[in-house]
Amino acid sequence: MGFFDKLFGSFDNALPKVHLDDSDIAAPAGGTIIDVKTLPDPVFADEVLGKSVAFHHDGDSAVICAPANGVIRQLFPTGHAFQLETKEGVWIMVHVGIDTVNEKGNGFKLYGKKKGDAVSAGDPIVKVDLAKLSEKYDMSTILVITEDNGKAFDFLESGKVQRGQSILKKNA
Repeated sequence: MGFFDKLFGSFDNALPKVHLDDSDIAAPAGGTIIDVKTLPDPVFADEVLGKSVAFHHDGDSAVICAPANGVIRQLFPTGHAFQLETKEGVWIMVHVGIDTVNEKGNGFKLYGKKKGDAVSAGDPIVKVDLAKLSEKYDMSTILVITEDNGKAFDFLESGKVQRGQSILKKNA
């Protein structure tokens, strides 16, 4: 950590605020939406855990953020995954990379959030060293609705997205 980081904090903590309705879900980071069926892990590709959408990130690192307003219900100390519950009772898991749990946190930096913390869409949760981890792993980020609380979700199927951008199709 450099002198200015110690003095002022990391610039990653100064990400612009995201304003999202409590019923909306956002991209956890900038990137491109990819088809989950193309993922090399059948649990994700077959949406065994729930309705899913996947992202590919460009660049050497990514800050993965809360995809909705809610409360963190699970945060792995390895940084590879977290789960939150929205204010509407929907549970969302964000999983960074395939099999990255095997790194035991190497290549991930948590931002100090913990289980039980309230978060807003766009709040940084973990920074990922994509350059390092992509040498060994598929670094797709997967967002999974693990509990839909009776709500239907229709995700965008392709295209570039920015952190905090809604990834739900809008009904015409």
